[in-house]
Parts: sequence; structure tokens; C-alpha cells
Amino acid sequence: MSAVQQVTVLGATGSIGLSTLDVIARHPDRYQVFALTGFSRLAELLALCIRHVPRFAVVPEVAAASRLQEELRAAGLSTRVLVGEQGLCDVASAPEVDAVMAAIVGAAGFRPTLAAVEAGKKILLANKEALVMSGALFMQAVGKSGSVLLPIDSEHNAIFQCMPADFSRGLGAIGVRRILLTASGGPFRQTPLAELERVSPEQACAHPNWSMGRKISVDSASMMNKGLELIEACWLFDAKPSQVEVVVHPQSVIHSLVDYVDGSVLAQLGNPDMRTPIANALAWPERIDSGVAPLDLFAIARLDFEAPDEQRFPCLRLARQAAEAGGSAPAMLNAANEVAVSAFLERRIRYPEIASIIDEVLVREPVVAVNELDAVFAADAKARSLAEQWLQRNGR
Repeated sequence: MSAVQQVTVLGATGSIGLSTLDVIARHPDRYQVFALTGFSRLAELLALCIRHVPRFAVVPEVAAASRLQEELRAAGLSTRVLVGEQGLCDVASAPEVDAVMAAIVGAAGFRPTLAAVEAGKKILLANKEALVMSGALFMQAVGKSGSVLLPIDSEHNAIFQCMPADFSRGLGAIGVRRILLTASGGPFRQTPLAELERVSPEQACAHPNWSMGRKISVDSASMMNKGLELIEACWLFDAKPSQVEVVVHPQSVIHSLVDYVDGSVLAQLGNPDMRTPIANALAWPERIDSGVAPLDLFAIARLDFEAPDEQRFPCLRLARQAAEAGGSAPAMLNAANEVAVSAFLERRIRYPEIASIIDEVLVREPVVAVNELDAVFAADAKARSLAEQWLQRNGR
């Protein structure tokens, strides 16, 4: 590995991507941007390229690529623009790359993340869908390539920090009784149930503690995000769903905990700022400055905990059911949720109907084994089709 690590940031214009670039910019002696990718925010991507001068940039469409290439040339940059999924896979697996921040939201990030794994890169995993859709195949690829997989979700990074280095031996072997996955409860934690029918996308996106993209903000409001994280935790730490307990912690200061058989419970605390887990993973096993302010316990003063209400958060129940069912169920859960959340953000459905769509998809389509990627993508496509049928049938 070179003295200055080359980093590809998949999803550079999103909140995780921007936080990653902030940390990288604080340590120019350690990190250099190899490639930046963006989806629709091309003006922002151009500005990031001008600031960080990557060797490559990737956008989804040819027309956008031509326009960005012209603008980069006009700015005096030699950055080369690539197109589409193949471009993403190329910059994720390039021989010069040391680390890949996998921060593309949704199923779109699956193939480039897998390409990085197969190339043996250090993976900073912020795209939870890669593990949700195909945990077994993904972890097999990690084992085969020798890739280093480091979790970026604040909760999984907290668990990682609270585990011994040899946790891959299994939870029983290292004396772990259970994993306690914390959740803020989102903006609707105390909203009267009857009012959930009328909540708007803007209300769902107004997270009390974190600044995130619209899709993940809705997932946080419904606690589907926590359900996906439960599935992800099972794969990352070789845990059964019954060994992962969700705890609502409104302050978002304790990011997760690990309960050991001797009665010890280790927790990772910090201000709710994604630069902490990003810096932890970038420099692992070392520690570097992230730019995050020190935690002021006196200002926080109290820490509260409560059990999640599955009547209020049916998506969490559906995710746990999918985790227990295994096979194609998590991929179907994820796909149906993506369709439903998109429809909610477009004001085509009411907020509670997100769970209704997911529930129907999981009931209608039988769970099958997923022993190859084709089966994963078939389950994903089938679930999307069934979710779209629900929308059509209900005039949405």
C-alpha cells in the first residue's frame, strides 16, 4: 500500500460522501482522492472535482458525462469522466486504489461495492444494501479476496469498536451474549398513531439528530433503516437475529453496545457526526482527527432508553421477519421498501402505506435460496414488480 492512500468515493455528493471528503481534506499527507462519483447533482460533483482533483469522475449517463468532461477541461483539470455502472465498477476495482467508500444509496451501489471486494480493496461500507440483498454471497467474496470490510454506519462502527479484534471467530467464542443496536426513534417517536396517516415527506425527512439524504431519512422515520441495520449486523458479526436487540435511544449519543457474558456492556459514545466512524475506518487500526467536537457529557446531562413500538414501527417487524426467513426475503424487503419510499416522497402514497406495500410483497412472493447473484437480482426485480402492481391496483 502506498504511503498516500488512493481513495475512491462512491456517492461523493451525498452526506456520507461529503463527510468523507471533509476527513480526507484534513489529512492530505495520508489520503488522496482517486475517483468521485455522483448521480444527479452534477454541479456539486463538478465543484468537488475542482477542489479534490480526482483522476476519474463517474456519472450515470453519456450526455451528462460529455457536459461534465467539457466543464472539467474548461477548469483546467485532466479528470477523465466515465459512465454508468461499468464506470463505477472500474473506479472501485482499479489497481491503484487502496480504499473505497461505498456510499451509493440503495441497490444501485451493490455491483460496484462487490467489484471493490473482489479486487481485494479496503471497503468502507456505508451501503448497507450490499449485505441486505446478498449477505452470504457478499461475505463469501470478502473471505475469498481477503478484502478488509469496515462498517461506516454509526451503529455498526460502534459495535466494531466494542468488539475484540478476533470477533470473526464467532460471538460465542469471544463471550458476546448480544448486540444492542441503538435507534433514535426518528421524528415520529411520539407522534399520535392517528396522525401518521397525514405526515408529509418533509416531516419524515426532518430527523431530530442527523443530517441525511431523503431516502435514508424516511427509512429512519419508519425504522426500516434500523431493520436493514439489524440484517447487516447479522452478516458483519455472524450473529443470529435473536442476538441483535434494537434499543430506542433518542439522544443518539450511544451509537451501539455489546453485551458480554460476564456482565460487561461496552458502548461507543460520540456526537452524532458521521465523520467519527469515517475517520475510524479510514485510519483503522490507527486514530486520526475527524473534525468532530469533543463530547460534552454535562451538556447532554441524560441518556434515555426505551423499547421500540412495533405498532408504531411495523417496518422494523417486517425487517426482523425477513432476517429470520433469510434467502431472498431481505432482498425483497429492500426492493419493496425502495419502491414504496420513492412513491411516498412523490406524494403518491400515505406514510403508513410504505409498510403495507412491503408486507404484501413479502406475503405474496415465496422465499427462495440465493446461491448466486442472478437469484438476488431476480428477487429484487420481482419485489419491485409486485410493489408497482400494488401502486397501480390502488390507483397511485
